[in-house]
Amino acid sequence: MGKSIPSKRWVRIIPVALLMYTIAYIDKSNVSFAFSGMEKDLGFGATVSGLVTGILFFGYLFTQMAGGYMASRMSPKKIVFYLLIIWGIFAMLTGLVQNLTELLTARFLLGLAEGGVFPSVIVLFSKWFPNKERARATGYWILCQAIGSIIMAPLSGWILYLFNWRYLFFIEGALPLVWAIIWWIFISDDPKQAKWLSEEERSYILTELEKEQKAINTGSEKISYPKAIRDKRVWILLSYLFFEQIGYYGVSMWLPTIVKSFSHQGSVGVGYLTALPWIAAMIGIILNSKHSDKTGERIKHASFPLLIGAVLLIVSVLLGASHPVWSLIVTILAVGTMNSYNGVVWAIPAAIFTSENLGGTVGFINGIANLGGFFGPFIVGFLIQSSGHFMFGTIFNALCLVISGLVILPLATSVSKPKVAQTKAV
Repeated sequence: MGKSIPSKRWVRIIPVALLMYTIAYIDKSNVSFAFSGMEKDLGFGATVSGLVTGILFFGYLFTQMAGGYMASRMSPKKIVFYLLIIWGIFAMLTGLVQNLTELLTARFLLGLAEGGVFPSVIVLFSKWFPNKERARATGYWILCQAIGSIIMAPLSGWILYLFNWRYLFFIEGALPLVWAIIWWIFISDDPKQAKWLSEEERSYILTELEKEQKAINTGSEKISYPKAIRDKRVWILLSYLFFEQIGYYGVSMWLPTIVKSFSHQGSVGVGYLTALPWIAAMIGIILNSKHSDKTGERIKHASFPLLIGAVLLIVSVLLGASHPVWSLIVTILAVGTMNSYNGVVWAIPAAIFTSENLGGTVGFINGIANLGGFFGPFIVGFLIQSSGHFMFGTIFNALCLVISGLVILPLATSVSKPKVAQTKAV
């Protein structure tokens, strides 16, 4: 931000969007805390637990692209508002399931409802934050994953301690219904509609965004949406995110179980310990996003965190139960490092594609890539159940992170750097 430009959008748009998607992350991931009770009551093991976790992402596949496409042409604010209500209902209904089939159905429907939210917010941010600020803006927003995990860990631990896994879904599933009201009051689709915005800030945003769109369109024909998704850069980003999601969810969904295996704590203790890696993730996301905006470099900032995180994951499992304190410390560093790519990578599509194609393209990339969220927990669950140890699951996660970190490197020659603002950073 410039020293003389007001920054009200940073304190209005980002916190509301952050807490909205924090709730989404809680409702998506809290099943990992419910596994022990659900496995006993509904009768399934670790491999099926991975399926329960991952089937949600098949729901994403059907609505991410459609949600992003509509957000680019309609109102991101309205789309997210209605989806908040729908996913809240499905999240609460999960607490009523009586068998595995009903559980899988509820998780799939939750994925359908949540799927359109992510690309809609990316479109919303593209209307509020110029490219030279976008890694920071997206990075602050994507802190929702870490904050969601930090909140979810002790909250879910206490709910399970006081009640049971069904109340976990009832209580946490009610949160989006409440937040839908906040979202409707505080969010505006773009600077032109925001009555709370100063003319100076409005003029700055619209001028910068107009320059960006002209630069993207300069010297090229108007690209249709079908042609945009055939762009090789789309498939590089898709491959990068697919393998990253396998590694990420393979770690995050099993993190409470992994921590419990070498800490020997109860549900409350595991909840608090599991929050520590996500605090590290928040620090990593902020530092990496700020440095990316400061230097204007995107690709290395998206690649190196995954490569380093993969090495740390292997070290953590090698230390294992024989060195529980050091294993926890390295796990914290691994999760903190591997998550710091977030924010940076989602600043890339808006620098490549026009506003008309951005939402649908992001939805296409993220919808398919999120299938990694199915394969990761499922394969790791299978490896854990087959071997009786976390070693093979962790090696698999680390390998996927390495592939992800390497596959994005060719984009370094085809993604132009944003002009770095010679002003005070937000």
